Amino acid sequence: MDYDKLCTAIRELDPKVRFVGVCNETGEIKYGGLREGLTTLLSADETKRSNLLAIERWKLHNALAPKIGKVRYSMEEYEMIKQFTIGMEDNHLMLISTEVDADHSRIIESAIRLIISYYVKDYL
Repeated sequence: MDYDKLCTAIRELDPKVRFVGVCNETGEIKYGGLREGLTTLLSADETKRSNLLAIERWKLHNALAPKIGKVRYSMEEYEMIKQFTIGMEDNHLMLISTEVDADHSRIIESAIRLIISYYVKDYL
Protein backbone atom coordinates (compact mmCIF):
# COMPACT_ATOMS: atom_id res chain seq x y z
CA MET A 1 0.00 0.00 0.00
CA ASP A 2 1.25 3.48 -0.84
CA TYR A 3 0.85 5.03 2.62
CA ASP A 4 2.32 8.39 1.56
CA LYS A 5 -0.26 8.74 -1.22
CA LEU A 6 -3.04 7.69 1.15
CA CYS A 7 -1.90 10.20 3.81
CA THR A 8 -1.86 12.97 1.21
CA ALA A 9 -5.36 12.06 0.01
CA ILE A 10 -6.72 12.14 3.56
CA ARG A 11 -4.93 15.40 4.37
CA GLU A 12 -6.58 16.94 1.30
CA LEU A 13 -10.09 15.97 2.46
CA ASP A 14 -10.45 19.16 4.47
CA PRO A 15 -8.31 22.25 5.12
CA LYS A 16 -8.80 21.70 8.86
CA VAL A 17 -6.85 18.44 8.74
CA ARG A 18 -3.47 19.35 10.23
CA PHE A 19 -1.58 16.07 10.16
CA VAL A 20 -1.93 12.58 8.73
CA GLY A 21 0.75 10.00 9.42
CA VAL A 22 1.31 6.30 9.81
CA CYS A 23 3.46 5.11 12.69
CA ASN A 24 4.89 1.70 13.47
CA GLU A 25 4.79 -0.17 16.77
CA THR A 26 7.77 1.86 18.08
CA GLY A 27 5.87 5.15 17.64
CA GLU A 28 8.00 6.32 14.72
CA ILE A 29 6.14 8.15 11.95
CA LYS A 30 7.00 6.22 8.78
CA TYR A 31 4.71 7.96 6.25
CA GLY A 32 2.80 11.21 5.89
CA GLY A 33 3.28 14.40 7.79
CA LEU A 34 2.08 17.87 8.71
CA ARG A 35 0.10 20.07 6.30
CA GLU A 36 2.43 22.47 4.53
CA GLY A 37 2.60 25.89 6.15
CA LEU A 38 1.64 24.71 9.65
CA THR A 39 3.85 24.51 12.71
CA THR A 40 3.86 21.38 14.83
CA LEU A 41 2.57 21.77 18.38
CA LEU A 42 4.87 19.07 19.81
CA SER A 43 8.60 18.48 19.70
CA ALA A 44 9.91 15.31 18.04
CA ASP A 45 10.24 13.59 21.44
CA GLU A 46 6.74 14.68 22.49
CA THR A 47 5.33 13.44 19.19
CA LYS A 48 6.90 10.02 19.66
CA ARG A 49 5.59 9.88 23.23
CA SER A 50 2.12 10.85 22.01
CA ASN A 51 2.30 8.11 19.36
CA LEU A 52 3.30 5.52 21.95
CA LEU A 53 0.34 6.57 24.11
CA ALA A 54 -1.95 6.20 21.07
CA ILE A 55 -0.58 2.68 20.52
CA GLU A 56 -1.26 1.73 24.15
CA ARG A 57 -4.79 3.20 24.00
CA TRP A 58 -5.40 1.26 20.77
CA LYS A 59 -4.37 -1.98 22.47
CA LEU A 60 -6.67 -1.23 25.42
CA HIS A 61 -9.60 -0.48 23.11
CA ASN A 62 -9.08 -3.75 21.29
CA ALA A 63 -8.95 -5.81 24.49
CA LEU A 64 -12.74 -6.15 24.25
CA ALA A 65 -12.77 -6.96 20.53
CA PRO A 66 -13.77 -10.63 21.04
CA LYS A 67 -16.94 -9.43 22.79
CA ILE A 68 -17.91 -6.25 20.91
CA GLY A 69 -15.87 -6.30 17.70
CA LYS A 70 -12.72 -4.56 16.50
CA VAL A 71 -12.33 -0.83 16.98
CA ARG A 72 -12.93 1.10 13.73
CA TYR A 73 -11.28 4.25 15.06
CA SER A 74 -10.74 6.14 18.29
CA MET A 75 -10.89 9.87 18.87
CA GLU A 76 -9.63 12.26 21.51
CA GLU A 77 -10.53 15.92 21.65
CA TYR A 78 -8.06 18.25 23.30
CA GLU A 79 -8.36 21.99 23.80
CA MET A 80 -6.24 22.69 20.70
CA ILE A 81 -6.76 19.67 18.39
CA LYS A 82 -8.78 16.54 17.72
CA GLN A 83 -6.85 13.33 17.14
CA PHE A 84 -8.11 10.17 15.43
CA THR A 85 -6.43 6.77 15.44
CA ILE A 86 -7.17 4.06 12.87
CA GLY A 87 -5.59 0.59 12.84
CA MET A 88 -3.74 -0.37 9.66
CA GLU A 89 -2.05 -3.54 8.46
CA ASP A 90 1.33 -4.72 9.81
CA ASN A 91 0.76 -3.27 13.31
CA HIS A 92 0.76 0.28 11.98
CA LEU A 93 -1.57 3.05 13.16
CA MET A 94 -2.81 5.99 11.16
CA LEU A 95 -2.92 9.19 13.19
CA ILE A 96 -5.00 12.14 12.01
CA SER A 97 -5.03 15.53 13.75
CA THR A 98 -7.48 18.31 12.96
CA GLU A 99 -8.42 21.73 14.20
CA VAL A 100 -10.91 21.56 17.09
CA ASP A 101 -13.75 23.03 15.01
CA ALA A 102 -13.33 20.47 12.19
CA ASP A 103 -16.32 18.32 11.19
CA HIS A 104 -14.82 15.15 12.65
CA SER A 105 -17.67 12.84 11.63
CA ARG A 106 -17.34 13.74 7.96
CA ILE A 107 -13.54 13.62 8.00
CA ILE A 108 -13.26 10.25 9.73
CA GLU A 109 -15.92 8.57 7.58
CA SER A 110 -14.28 9.94 4.41
CA ALA A 111 -10.87 8.79 5.64
CA ILE A 112 -12.18 5.28 6.32
CA ARG A 113 -13.72 5.12 2.82
CA LEU A 114 -10.37 6.17 1.33
CA ILE A 115 -8.49 3.56 3.37
CA ILE A 116 -10.90 0.85 2.24
CA SER A 117 -10.53 1.92 -1.40
CA TYR A 118 -6.73 1.76 -1.10
CA TYR A 119 -6.94 -1.73 0.46
CA VAL A 120 -9.24 -2.93 -2.33
CA LYS A 121 -6.88 -1.57 -5.02
CA ASP A 122 -3.99 -3.44 -3.40
CA TYR A 123 -5.87 -6.73 -3.42
CA LEU A 124 -7.20 -6.55 -6.99
